[in-house]
Amino acid sequence: MVSLEMIEDLKIFENFEKSELAKILEICVVENYQQGDRLFCEGDEAKNLWIVRDGEVQLRFEMPNSKPSTDDTAISSHDNENAESQVFGWSCFIPPYQMRLSAYCATRRCEVIKINGVKIKTLMSSDPVIGYKVMTYLVQVVGFRFKQMQEEVAKFIGINMMNSW
Repeated sequence: MVSLEMIEDLKIFENFEKSELAKILEICVVENYQQGDRLFCEGDEAKNLWIVRDGEVQLRFEMPNSKPSTDDTAISSHDNENAESQVFGWSCFIPPYQMRLSAYCATRRCEVIKINGVKIKTLMSSDPVIGYKVMTYLVQVVGFRFKQMQEEVAKFIGINMMNSW
């Protein structure tokens, strides 16, 4: 069960009132994973917004009909240390509502909070203040992910340039 203490210090909820947090608590569950466990697979229906409370989760790109993914195929890492990397799974807000990457527990143990995607969207529609607060934070998350992508592209281009000398 998710408690108020578990979510009130998370960056996504830092500006929430206790009454707003109480509404969020109703649609959350906590789950624990061990290193190597897959939380979801690329192509799965995006049903939840995920928040890392403890440990690290890697999002990995997996090629069809190829060997299992490894740390080498990680696109981004998510942990509780960097505020913008705590949350992932925002595909639950964007059609076609499918996960674009697979998620794996990358540390000995991971604890995550899952927020039901349908219920959070309903709550955001019925309570525009909560909706605004959630979306303001998610814009920061998307910006962080784009920055990560830029860095990976720059590394890739740099490696290709070095190899062509």
